[in-house]
Amino acid sequence: MESYSNILETPSVQTYQALRVGSGLSGKSDEAAARGLPNTLFAVQIIHEAQAVGMGRVIGDGGCFFQVVDIAVLKEHQGRGLGKRIMAEILKYIESNVPPSGYVSLIADGQAQDLYAQFGFVPTAPRSVGMAYRRPKLAA
Repeated sequence: MESYSNILETPSVQTYQALRVGSGLSGKSDEAAARGLPNTLFAVQIIHEAQAVGMGRVIGDGGCFFQVVDIAVLKEHQGRGLGKRIMAEILKYIESNVPPSGYVSLIADGQAQDLYAQFGFVPTAPRSVGMAYRRPKLAA
């Protein structure tokens, strides 16, 4: 089995961008990443041969609302249990740091819901439905 280690540290802008794109998630601009990453409440990275190959973050207000985001594993390292490893670290953080009335949420893309279900996440529909704001396209 290949050797992987965890570090509980927010990734750099460059690492963050590489992990998002390399895992199949949408890219984020330098400006967006530079603004957003310092607001991370908790982060974990999976390291292999001195390179980050996976990550996950928790963002929010630190009291009432928490959101699990950026669960990403480079395509060539997928299928090795690294997503579970990331989620296990995130769950430790949640159990130790989220007040009983805190609300923890995430948006599951595709079959990722199967992974999250293993860690106690359940669909909220039909009681509530995740929604996202889409900026209107400006006319050229």
